Amino acid sequence: MAVDTKAAEPGGLQIKPMDQFLVKPLFGGDEIYWYTPTNVTLWLGLAVICVILLLVIGTRGRAIVPSRGQSVAELAYVFVYKMVEDVAGKDGLKYFPYIMTLFIFIVFANSLGLLPMSFTTTAQIAVTAVMAIAVFVFVTILGVVKNGFGFLHLFWITSAPLVLRPVLALIEIISYFVRPVSHSIRLAGNMMAGHAVIKVFAGFAGVLGVGAVAPIAAITAVLALETLVSFIQAYVFAILTCVYLRDALHPHH
Repeated sequence: MAVDTKAAEPGGLQIKPMDQFLVKPLFGGDEIYWYTPTNVTLWLGLAVICVILLLVIGTRGRAIVPSRGQSVAELAYVFVYKMVEDVAGKDGLKYFPYIMTLFIFIVFANSLGLLPMSFTTTAQIAVTAVMAIAVFVFVTILGVVKNGFGFLHLFWITSAPLVLRPVLALIEIISYFVRPVSHSIRLAGNMMAGHAVIKVFAGFAGVLGVGAVAPIAAITAVLALETLVSFIQAYVFAILTCVYLRDALHPHH
């Protein structure tokens, strides 16, 4: 019988940065079915609760002198509203609630993943893919309903020479259907990479003990960067949604 020397070797540096992304049942067991509550379910639910606390409970008073929660909600509202108006145009403001919900949800999901012993749901491609596919289906249906066959102008580059238009149209079609892939992988990949780096430094800190000054300093720096990335990635996901929305509303442009 073959012996795994790596597993049998006592001591040594054992860092498994990807284990933090394993999906596990909440109530024990090894089998996961579509209805099984998992750590993903728990942290997605907590993100939804945070959204409700900020946007519903935090703004229920609608005070002239806002509370801290209302101030944060109003800042987020104005920020996303301006983004939708600038990118998608005034026609896109009709769909502002959807983009606002996406942005705030992703911010909270990313931020909760920075807590000790937490789980980063947006590092799961299954989670980000569902959001990306929902955006893709939504803007595609909207584009067809609003423009009919005129939606196909999105793929026909009239400013290009006629001989190149069929080739460019094929490229545009491929690019269009790749959107949900890039949209989802960008968010999941960025969140996964940062958390894996933090886990590696934490492993070094655990081995070095009291002499772990450098790894702890690195963890602090990466954690600060990841806090910024949490907001940036939510912004990128939202602004790309606005870009896709603009293409659906105005395929001729």
